Amino acid sequence: MNVFFEEDGNFKVATIKEEQAASLMLEDARGKRFKVKAANVLLRFERISLDDFLKAAQAAADEIDIDFLWECCGADEFAFNTIAAEYFGANPSVQQQAAALIRLHGAPMYFYRKGRGHYKAAPEENLKAALAGLEKKKKEAEQMAIWQAELQAGALPESFIPLASKLLHRPDKNTLEWKTLAAAADAMQMSTLRLMEKIGAIPDVGDYLLDGFLAESFPKGRGFAPTEPVTCPSDLPLADVRAFSIDDSTTTEIDDAFSLKRLPNGNWQVGIHIAAPALGIAAGSDVDKIILDRLSTVYMPGDKITMLPNDVVEVFTLQEGKTCPALSMYLELSLGFDVLSHRSVVEMVPIAANLRHEQLEPVFNENTAGKDDAPDFPWKEEITFLWHFAGALEGRRGKADPTAPLKIDYSFYIDQIDGEKRVRIVPRKRGAPMDKLVAELMILANSTWGKDLMQGQVAGIYRGQNGGRVRLTTQAGPHIGLGVECYSWASSPLRRAVDYVNQLQLLALIGNTKPRFQKNDAELYSIIGSFDTAYAAYAELQDKMERYWCLRWLQQENKREITAVVIKENLVRVDGMPLVMRAGIPELPAGTTVSLQVMKIDLLELVLETRMATI
Repeated sequence: MNVFFEEDGNFKVATIKEEQAASLMLEDARGKRFKVKAANVLLRFERISLDDFLKAAQAAADEIDIDFLWECCGADEFAFNTIAAEYFGANPSVQQQAAALIRLHGAPMYFYRKGRGHYKAAPEENLKAALAGLEKKKKEAEQMAIWQAELQAGALPESFIPLASKLLHRPDKNTLEWKTLAAAADAMQMSTLRLMEKIGAIPDVGDYLLDGFLAESFPKGRGFAPTEPVTCPSDLPLADVRAFSIDDSTTTEIDDAFSLKRLPNGNWQVGIHIAAPALGIAAGSDVDKIILDRLSTVYMPGDKITMLPNDVVEVFTLQEGKTCPALSMYLELSLGFDVLSHRSVVEMVPIAANLRHEQLEPVFNENTAGKDDAPDFPWKEEITFLWHFAGALEGRRGKADPTAPLKIDYSFYIDQIDGEKRVRIVPRKRGAPMDKLVAELMILANSTWGKDLMQGQVAGIYRGQNGGRVRLTTQAGPHIGLGVECYSWASSPLRRAVDYVNQLQLLALIGNTKPRFQKNDAELYSIIGSFDTAYAAYAELQDKMERYWCLRWLQQENKREITAVVIKENLVRVDGMPLVMRAGIPELPAGTTVSLQVMKIDLLELVLETRMATI
């Protein structure tokens, strides 16, 4: 005797070898013996081979008209053998009963299972919905097959074009487009990123890298929604000075300027003037929210994303030829550059000049600064005085080292030439007279204002370093790296939210009004946390984009061989640019210069592959 039974959702046949009340010992066509529950057995038959039975049952099942079978069922629950009699006629054969069961079981949209061998026809509305869904899936599968063929042929499907950025950076993995892209990439044995590159969906790798950052940090876009206009106060006193700024030519958010004036007592007055957006931006306003959302200007070669809208920047930037609202710190200096006193005032400051690095550097550098035969240039007297003052400040901080070599910074300029982007990488000596002048006066202003906030017991945000890494904190403390008792950021309120917050607090201190933020203010801690996160992300983008443009420059100049200096082990710094990488070299002493052959430049992965040429 043979049996037709169900096991693990599948129908099988076997021969009975032993039979108990609750179970049977069976043997399949291969001679394997096993035990099943008697309740699993649905049909018994004999005189038909196991293989022939299954083949015949399956063939009969395939011929059953599923729609007609559904119509035969009625609304009540039924057993498979009952419906077999309805469909095939009275006294259906064992194979026909098995065929009906196989067909019922294989059409779950038409028939709901209600127990072993028992079913119920799906309601008409449910069936229509299920069939519509099946048809939709069929059409989707056909569409995906067409798309996949296009992708594998090296073409980007037209419907993928508006979705390309999303597929690259923030894909919805439930969409047909992503599933198709992933399937095509698997079939071609490459990553989805490489496939997108292959089919031309990444026409510019620099734009691809920037778009990835924007998708993460600026999901609503880098532009600004309309905001209410801001104005500066009209009743501020006018400063009796002529101020000038020193910045790179690409700087539009001019935060700081300087002035110099001889006092009647023979001493000198140095003015440090900081743009004062906090005077015209109301707490909780749209612009205030933008500052606390963006937190900083984002810098990258050839581009930047400003913290503030341009129309707001234009109101407060220290633009040449304008009289601008400013928070000014005035220092009285002795003839020996000792700081005798300081005072802070809010005022309108006439900005006489915006000096640019490329104008000053040829005439004011480490070879000309302070020399009797130095060439004349605008503002020479003021700049030379402030440079001497900066040297004195550096010495008092314990940071002066005339024998230390100047470190090199690099400025990137992206030019459009005949519709093509070309990069220039221009070295600048960090600590050169121009840099030292600005840096020392900013350190002085920030450390002095930080101390003022501390002594006035007004909450502020400080940058502290005491044996570890530099971190933002609400507690005033030493900054060992700079050699100052305490240090706040307050000199760049157009470009950093921390400086804007500190300016708000300083204005309250100077005006003797209630500060916006109190000590242990939860919002102040929240701003610090958000700023740290955003600032790190922005710095990572800048590093990534600088690396990209370094590699682009090597391609642009068709460099086949480069020189580099060993930092440690196989880590080297390429000459003439801020590119640090792993190189295929043996272990060499730090400082060793090596010559490297350029083997491969991968802009997408930002990788430069080299091998050693000579030592």
